Amino acid sequence: MTDSAHLAHRKLLGRWGEDRAVDYLKKAGYAIVERNVRSRMGEIDIVARDGGCLVFVEVRTRRSGQMAPEESVGAIKQRRVADLGAQYVAAHKIADAEWRGDVVAIEQDALGKLLRLEHFINVIEEQ
Repeated sequence: MTDSAHLAHRKLLGRWGEDRAVDYLKKAGYAIVERNVRSRMGEIDIVARDGGCLVFVEVRTRRSGQMAPEESVGAIKQRRVADLGAQYVAAHKIADAEWRGDVVAIEQDALGKLLRLEHFINVIEEQ
């Protein structure tokens, strides 16, 4: 697979995972505020509301057999998501808002079907 084909495949897999995460969050009672919020610092996959709490969701999607998706959210990525969350609340002038960072880990089987979806709540700490 060429580099460009691999990148295109990763983008499709990532979009597929984000769509599954949005469906799951809506069913769990979350209100989706925005998706793919980009800044020069990076991207927040999903911004949602859980009651009065703003939630910044990092979605990680992997094919089964690879490392568990949640394992790919290391300290550097956690810090970046926390920084992006702080930047978001400042830019929207809601600095006093309660917020947290979650991770939704998704595994896809070899046939392209959802194998596992796990929601890790409040695992990204404010910096």
